[in-house]
Amino acid sequence: MDRGMNYLYNKSTSSPLEAETVQYTFTILLQLFERAALLLMCLFVLTRLPRFKEIFQKGTYAPQELAIATMIFSLFAIFGTYSGINVEGSLVNVRIIAIVSGGILFGPWVGLITGIISGVHRFLIDIGGVTSLPCLITSITAGIVSGVIYRRTSGERRWKAGILAGMACEALTMLLILVMAQPSSLGVDIVSKIAFPMIMSQISVGLIVMLVQSVEGEKERIAAKQSKLALDIANKTLPYFRNINPESLRTICQIIKEDIGADAVAISDTRLILAYVGVGEEDYTTTNEIISEETKVTLSSGEITIRNDDSDYVNPEIKSLIIIPLKEKGEVTGALKIYYTRAHKITYSLQAMAVGLSQMISTLMEVSRVEGIKEMANKAELKALQTSINPHFLFNALNAIASSIRINPDKARELIVNLSGYMRYNLELTDEFIDIKRELQQVQQYVEIEKARFGSRLNVLYDIDEVQVRIPSLIIQPLVENAIIHGILKVRGTGTVTISVKDQGDNVRVGIRDTGAGISEETIEKVYAGNMPENKIGLFNVHQRVKLIYGTGLTIQRLDKGTNIYFDVKKEGL
Repeated sequence: MDRGMNYLYNKSTSSPLEAETVQYTFTILLQLFERAALLLMCLFVLTRLPRFKEIFQKGTYAPQELAIATMIFSLFAIFGTYSGINVEGSLVNVRIIAIVSGGILFGPWVGLITGIISGVHRFLIDIGGVTSLPCLITSITAGIVSGVIYRRTSGERRWKAGILAGMACEALTMLLILVMAQPSSLGVDIVSKIAFPMIMSQISVGLIVMLVQSVEGEKERIAAKQSKLALDIANKTLPYFRNINPESLRTICQIIKEDIGADAVAISDTRLILAYVGVGEEDYTTTNEIISEETKVTLSSGEITIRNDDSDYVNPEIKSLIIIPLKEKGEVTGALKIYYTRAHKITYSLQAMAVGLSQMISTLMEVSRVEGIKEMANKAELKALQTSINPHFLFNALNAIASSIRINPDKARELIVNLSGYMRYNLELTDEFIDIKRELQQVQQYVEIEKARFGSRLNVLYDIDEVQVRIPSLIIQPLVENAIIHGILKVRGTGTVTISVKDQGDNVRVGIRDTGAGISEETIEKVYAGNMPENKIGLFNVHQRVKLIYGTGLTIQRLDKGTNIYFDVKKEGL
């Protein structure tokens, strides 16, 4: 009778019942947030522990690190199940929060495996329960969905996607309960009580994701700090890279050791230890050969080698090490090795700094080698300019001769004589001044070869006075070559180069005039300013030599059509 009266009371006066239901719903919601807050606190503590913090800061993970993450979130999910609130035989819990968070933060394998482990656990502890099978299905689904979000969603949007995914998975759970529950009225009763708090509690997914991403934000700050340290070290060591030798490399290792607090630092090439400073240094006084397998592995694979608790290392005092390959143009040329006498010293931040430092060292060593080569090239530059036997010119000249042999043998013989004379002149050059007639003979031999190559496109005129004057060797031919290559051949049709040597009383004016494209004012300014592009180095070289010898360099004029270049030579005895 009392139960019937209560029923009639509840049915006729729904407000007290609705108020009680709302209060009950919010109570469950608060309890779920409490459990989610506990997960947050546990994660916060883990992110403060160095070993775990390093994992949370990484962007890519080794298999053992993924296994640790899977274990952590699986334990969180199982804890969520055990701490669940029993409502009509169902467990209101935060398991889905742990699954979705793990998958979004660490990838599909962590999400899927966590979902399977926690889902199977939920099913086994309540086999035959009204919600056990729906929970198993949605746990695995949550793992899959979170992995998809990890793969296809940018980092800054993952927390939002995580909330929506968690809510969708819980909505799926409610739908499956309604479909599978027997009797169906029981399913409706359960869903009416737990749907809202279960779905809304998924806001905690976003909080967990943002917490871990804030730790990843620390990674950026650490990277910036370590980059600055690497740059400071590079600045300190820069002077010692200008002349690389065992002593300078040893100084470089000493600077690195002191600045990063390492116990030993070494630099090697692909065969030998070039410098070693610190613990175990005495082992390298009698031999410089690379003897550690770790170094050999790095040199052969081009990958970083890290040992954080290496009791089997060559030197028993060394407990942790990092070996980073040094590369030049993609090829491994050596290694930078950093050693510590304590285990677990190779943190993520140290690794980031060491990688940046190794890249700088690789660049500095490459620049040092290039500078060495450049210095040798500079010493040979004058001779190269004197001989000026351009391989492309020689190749093209031989091609022109080959083409003429069958068609015009006499012309081929003439070209061979011109080429041999041209080469003999270049090979016999000295730094002494030569008679201008001999210089003009070499120019004529060069011109004949070029005319054979370019045929009717090139017309060369000579306006030569009879003069007696000596000039530096190879002072006219580069100007003629410049007129042909950068003037005549830059325009269509036939072009003319005029070579003039005019007696002007006290001086002899040597001029080269062409009807080609015309030199730009910018190029003229660069020649005069000494800031010449590489493809005009011949023109600049002549200008500098003439200026050094005669006090005034070339006079360069852009014409309406073409270019005019000349310089004055004082007559001998005047």
